[in-house]
Amino acid sequence: MTKANRGRVLIVAGSDSGGGAGIQADIKTVTALGGYAMTAITALTIQDTLGVHGIVDIPSEAVTRQMAVCLDDIGADAVKTGMLHSVDTVDAVLAGLDRASAPNLLVVDPVMVAKGGTSLTTDATVEALRTRLIPRASVITPNLPEASVLLGRPVTHIGDMDRAAFDLLALGCGAVLLKGGHLDGELLRDVLVVPEGLVYFDDPRIATTSTHGTGCTLASAIATGLAQGLDLVAAVKRARAYVRRALATAPGLGQGHGPLNHGHTVQPFGL
Repeated sequence: MTKANRGRVLIVAGSDSGGGAGIQADIKTVTALGGYAMTAITALTIQDTLGVHGIVDIPSEAVTRQMAVCLDDIGADAVKTGMLHSVDTVDAVLAGLDRASAPNLLVVDPVMVAKGGTSLTTDATVEALRTRLIPRASVITPNLPEASVLLGRPVTHIGDMDRAAFDLLALGCGAVLLKGGHLDGELLRDVLVVPEGLVYFDDPRIATTSTHGTGCTLASAIATGLAQGLDLVAAVKRARAYVRRALATAPGLGQGHGPLNHGHTVQPFGL
């Protein structure tokens, strides 16, 4: 593989018609960070900044085939998963990952609830994620509500995060980035745990309602960094810096939780 080929990311996730999260946010993120984005769409969500108004399933065999043609033709340096709303979809993703052309790097964002509160999965799907997909992940990126579901206990305070991160690591993944955006207060802490120990990322909270797609964006930014050859800590640092700038410069669109400014790295021609 030549250096020019590094940064190919296959994103397996749902589509967001409002453009702020899901596949749309993922493509923008990978592109803005200099990678190349491919997609296997798992569901069509009828969605805007106010919430999810409907979900249209994509047949599971179509998910596997989307993955297969991308992996066998263009190839990928990393795979990132987002919204996987059914057990059949998880099975389809696992079938795609079993191809000889699939990369070893897998970033799993265990998307379970939309920003507006709509559930995007089922108990059976959570179990499939916990026992079959997460053990294959290089890193998982749950927020506190997702960690609570995966562990079967509340994870709501900063004092809960270290133990929760290690317990999530015990599910079999290579690393865990436990995100603290749901914490109360002005301090925002993310905890990265690897078998060697913990790394803390502490920052002041950015006051904004434009937070739609933050988790999708961060996971795709990490996947891009890993695909480009960064180590995990460096990939997380760059991803968090990218997301924080995207939050701080958000365009203020919509009547609810607005989208980020994914294009803040881009200098348009002729302007």
